[in-house]
Amino acid sequence: MLKKTLLLLVGIFIMQSCASKKNILYYQDIKDSSQNAINYVSNEIQVNDILYITVDALIPESAKPFNLNLNSPTLNTQTIKIQGYLVSQQGTITFPILGELKVAGKSTLELQQMLTKILNDRGYINDANVNVRVINGKVTVLGEVNNPGTYSFDEQNISLNQAIGYAGDLTINGIRKDVLLIRENNGTRSYIKLDLTSSSWFTSPYYYVKQNDVIIVNPNGAKVMTSGYLSNIGSILSIMSIGVTLFLLLKK
Repeated sequence: MLKKTLLLLVGIFIMQSCASKKNILYYQDIKDSSQNAINYVSNEIQVNDILYITVDALIPESAKPFNLNLNSPTLNTQTIKIQGYLVSQQGTITFPILGELKVAGKSTLELQQMLTKILNDRGYINDANVNVRVINGKVTVLGEVNNPGTYSFDEQNISLNQAIGYAGDLTINGIRKDVLLIRENNGTRSYIKLDLTSSSWFTSPYYYVKQNDVIIVNPNGAKVMTSGYLSNIGSILSIMSIGVTLFLLLKK
């Protein structure tokens, strides 16, 4: 009886520890040599973004009043963030000479075009060349990944795959079919469930990460069952050993 009980316990543990291939492999519906068009998107500027804006012209002196004083010999990313344009809760920035400008909801390209038009139309600069970048883009990855945390990025676009790569990929216990993406946009918070075993979301608005996105990977049943007191094999064996000891004592 004892032998059968032990075998049953070991069998249950092994079954819980095994993972099905269909629950582990990414993008199982992708066929060899298949192709899809890439649709690049321009992220919209959001509240609390920090913008780095430069204005150039053929005559540098004419553009100087529209640039922040960022010519420090110790100039670095942190200095630029401190001196950059912080988008207010009202979605605005205060730009030299031009004053308060509504920027939230625009892409960086749209803001570049808007500033160029204003500078040209008002006669400030005839040949303005404006460059706009968001310099505090970040994404947070939590849950069953190898290195959870908040990661900064400088690119205009990074994919969800890249964001997960920053966090060291999902652990073997992460549920690939139920990844939660939390996104804030224009004062609205959205919750999106994604299935990483399928490529169907590649053409959705969620392929590219937006600044301030949060990605949460939940643990599978095996990880939940082995948490707490059953956090490792040693704990399980100890409990089984105690059980066997008690059984033998009671049998006497």
